[in-house]
Amino acid sequence: MSDQHLDLIERQVTDFIRRIILTEKQFNNLDRSAYILLRQLATYGPAGVKTLAQDLHLDISTVSRQASVLVDKKYVEKIPNPDDRRSYYYQITSIGSLELEENKQRRYDRLSGILEDWSEEDKERFGLLLKKYNETVNEKLDL
Repeated sequence: MSDQHLDLIERQVTDFIRRIILTEKQFNNLDRSAYILLRQLATYGPAGVKTLAQDLHLDISTVSRQASVLVDKKYVEKIPNPDDRRSYYYQITSIGSLELEENKQRRYDRLSGILEDWSEEDKERFGLLLKKYNETVNEKLDL
């Protein structure tokens, strides 16, 4: 791959990340870590801090801190681990599910507005290329 192509990709990825961060701040959404943790629990069900840390490729202390904030907001609750009463799982609450769905809908609405002039083929191609990029990163970095 030429340096010119690498430079184009690096600049565009950097800009893409910056725009996501700015959009989150502008629309007062859940921060990225809260969104990702809630989405993980909504998708895969209750999980312990160690499992969440492994699945999200984060430190246990990071997940613990993030989950603690979500417990305080009543988005997540701790439930006893039936196999080991000394530990617990995190489970998304109905309030957390509602907050996640509202945030997801706002994301869909923003994306829909941003991409409204794109053809269906361009939208599909963009989605597939993002998916390919993410899968490649996961594979190469053993995530």
